[in-house]
Amino acid sequence: MKFPPLSCLTPRSLDEAIALLELHGGDAKLLSGGQSLMPMLAFRLASCSILIDLKLIPDLDRITVTNRGVELGSKVRWRDIEHDARLPDAHPLLSIAVKHVAHYAIRNRGTVGGSLAHGDPASELPALAVACGAMIAVAGPNGRRSVPAEEFFLSPLVTALEPDEVIVSLHFPPWPTERSFGFQEFSRRRGDFAMAGAIVFFDKDEGRNIRSPRIGAFGVADTPLRLEEAEKFLLGNSANSQIFEEAAAHGVRNIDVRSDVHADSDYRRSLLATLVTRALAEAAKRTRP
Repeated sequence: MKFPPLSCLTPRSLDEAIALLELHGGDAKLLSGGQSLMPMLAFRLASCSILIDLKLIPDLDRITVTNRGVELGSKVRWRDIEHDARLPDAHPLLSIAVKHVAHYAIRNRGTVGGSLAHGDPASELPALAVACGAMIAVAGPNGRRSVPAEEFFLSPLVTALEPDEVIVSLHFPPWPTERSFGFQEFSRRRGDFAMAGAIVFFDKDEGRNIRSPRIGAFGVADTPLRLEEAEKFLLGNSANSQIFEEAAAHGVRNIDVRSDVHADSDYRRSLLATLVTRALAEAAKRTRP
């Protein structure tokens, strides 16, 4: 299909981009990588008459690593994350998860801000942000605000981002050196949207029992989510296969799992339980890459 008639504006500052959004209201959309927006415009799943291209705005394409954690600017591309030599040490789970994002060509263009704003419940980055307790910084006419990732994703393709706001960055908390972690997802072909995925990590106390467990799931519900029942079950237990299977069963039992043309809810629930179990087993064998 062909694109609708569009005008393209290229602001040179964040303030100018926000002013343009205010001026044009619902007729304008932000363009970053465009890997989700452009197909949606072509298929008439989204509409606008003006594109505001963020490519000339400085400082949004930086990856910052400090003792306060990892901050990804909204224009950081997947390939930038893949090739940053600091991240396997600073946030190894992020380094592993990004390799599962779409296909190579898309990772050359797709951006952090684009993925967050799109809010696809099958995407890896929103789920990682929710699982890790990340904060999303946005800017608008009333200044800047930080939104917890768990409060940012409201329903499929709907987020807490206001029409006149721009995503500035995504901040992950510091990653402890000895943290155990695992990542599992299943799709019909590698790089396709995940039918289900699991993100897990936990620390251990002096007795080698699990503490601070986190389990995130994606591709199964209307938004990425945490499996809090599984987290509660893991807390204080030893890391072994039986505990992992029981935790997975607890985690998927009461969540609202969706059905679509790719899989029904029963299949997805069973698949997610398997992926959580595998991710926990993976985590038990590994800390850093």
